[in-house]
Amino acid sequence: MAKKAPTKKTLRVSALAKELGKTSKELLAILKDLGIPAKTHASTIEEESVKIVKELLEPKKVASPVPVHPVPVPPPPLPIPTPPMPTPMPMPMPSPPPQVKSIKIKGEGIIVKDLADLLKIKTTDVIKELMKKGFLLNINQSLNAEVAKQVAEQFGFTVEVVMREEKKHEVLLSDLHELKTRPPVVTIMGHVDHGKTKLLDAIRATKVAESEAGGITQHIGAYQVEIKGKKITFLDTPGHEAFTALRARGAKATDIAVLVVAADDGVMPQTIEAIDHAKAAGVPIIVAINKVDKPDSNPDKVKQQLTEHKLVSEDWGGDTIMLPVSAKNKTGIDELLEMILLVAEVQELKANPGVPATGVVIESKLDKGRGPVATILIKNGTLKVGDAFVAGKAYGKIRALINSFGKRVNKGFPSSPVEILGASIVPQPGELFEVVADDKVARQTAEDNLASQKFSQHGAQTLESFSQKIKEGERNDLKIVLKADVQGSLEAIAQSLQTLEVNIIHAQVGEISESDVLLAEASNAIIIGFNTLVSSRAREIARTEGVNIRLYNIIYKVIDDVKKAMEGLLAIEYEEVVIGKGEVRNTFKYSKVGVIAGCFVLSGKIVRGAGLRVFRDSKLIYEGKVENLKRFKDDVKEVLEGFECGVSINGYEDFKEKDQLEIFEMREKGKSE
Repeated sequence: MAKKAPTKKTLRVSALAKELGKTSKELLAILKDLGIPAKTHASTIEEESVKIVKELLEPKKVASPVPVHPVPVPPPPLPIPTPPMPTPMPMPMPSPPPQVKSIKIKGEGIIVKDLADLLKIKTTDVIKELMKKGFLLNINQSLNAEVAKQVAEQFGFTVEVVMREEKKHEVLLSDLHELKTRPPVVTIMGHVDHGKTKLLDAIRATKVAESEAGGITQHIGAYQVEIKGKKITFLDTPGHEAFTALRARGAKATDIAVLVVAADDGVMPQTIEAIDHAKAAGVPIIVAINKVDKPDSNPDKVKQQLTEHKLVSEDWGGDTIMLPVSAKNKTGIDELLEMILLVAEVQELKANPGVPATGVVIESKLDKGRGPVATILIKNGTLKVGDAFVAGKAYGKIRALINSFGKRVNKGFPSSPVEILGASIVPQPGELFEVVADDKVARQTAEDNLASQKFSQHGAQTLESFSQKIKEGERNDLKIVLKADVQGSLEAIAQSLQTLEVNIIHAQVGEISESDVLLAEASNAIIIGFNTLVSSRAREIARTEGVNIRLYNIIYKVIDDVKKAMEGLLAIEYEEVVIGKGEVRNTFKYSKVGVIAGCFVLSGKIVRGAGLRVFRDSKLIYEGKVENLKRFKDDVKEVLEGFECGVSINGYEDFKEKDQLEIFEMREKGKSE
């Protein structure tokens, strides 16, 4: 028999009213003022809320006066006249300095109970103060630093908000003499079917030592090759989307990008995307012109097309290395690897192997037999079995290290890809990996990362927020990803925007894709779409990551909005956004509540307090807001797609089966939730 989860202690409104000497009606009014959900005398409220109500309403006990029995007092003696004596003036005593009560709160927020402990007051006092400010939280919930500061100041405390110090992975000046040259990390990018995978396979087949090649029993997302005693690390990512997804999380995993372009096909849409993604990351580009073995190959045509994207070949007087290769015939591979080493030499890539390791999570999964598994690219330091580590919300101790050939090793060095076992949970790709002093520090850092993520705001800006910064005197670079329906519109808008000194990091014809959103997120850019659609996946990522997508169908409106933003004059506009749809499956009538609509959430979510429209046979019959929302007997804030719930509205009872519900809210125009 599975044990039942412990239920929360509750008390009926009628029972609490009796205990406090109030009528149920009086108590319900008080509960409403406090923001505690209760509708009738039969409603139940949680133990924590009961404590608060009792503290507010129970009369304070005053100590009874001790009876004093009268004692006969003898008459005072007659005064004896004495000559007046000068009375010395009392010396003023210095008053003690006022004691300043001060506390420190972490910038990422604090738990309600911990705040009460810091202030040395009851948790219920903190909860009551939060209620006055419109926050209904229990003792184990978090609140952000600004609200915590306001609460503490109400109790006479001064507050210092301590911002979490970002971990810096740069090498210290004192370590400069310890720096050693590290292998370059290379990502291969390009259009689909231009031979990225075949080129990687050709490099692996020709340059991995025979003794090791037989040991490649698993794919860990990266591998190393050796040429003339020097190593190169290749990230086996599926194109520029993965490359930019890593960068979007703050991880610059790549040192060099190899752009693969087919000699018979030329520059294609994904080629342009790859170029813009690499340029936005500030990564040097080497072009591998593949498939030169084909009879219709034309390398010069490829070079000509690339000049349109400001990549000019060295033999044409530019500074971009372009090499002919054939992944099929394995020709040009040695020359490509030598050029990668040459570019790496110019970059002077160095690391200190003598310090605790830092790196980037490039892949992760949950393995049935081994638990959470992550592939780490070590950027600096040496990683050893037994090291305590943290990667975002994940932490642990290295139980095993596996190299790219499937062999267990005791150490991993800078620019090496290694698979690690021992994480508490599966870390997210792109998370920064760091070795710390011990298990305790690892756990605490992971908890700080979780709290920091909970309270962090998305970095991507809106056109309105950019305008506000300009208005306040900040000078920022406005980056734009531009998509349009046809080439003529694209060029016209791009030329007009460039006169406004806007940085267009990517401009292309077609719908707004997942790749566009990732690029905007990584570069803190705004997406402008003209007469074009947004793919469902792109819309979903934009909503999750807070990327601003603005859609237009009039060219002058695009230019006008951007111009106003650059001048700090763009006002915030609001728009209606549909966030969910539901269907009434049943209705229930209760004398105290009225009619409750038993609903099924078809898409999105139903949120308490959001706007509501009721449609019957495609006709709008009611518009209001979701006043009461329940899951079974519990009041809830929201119910997600695929679940059932109960919706009721004070004063509206005309719900019928098959009624369609549309849930909406007003948002800043162009801003995701």
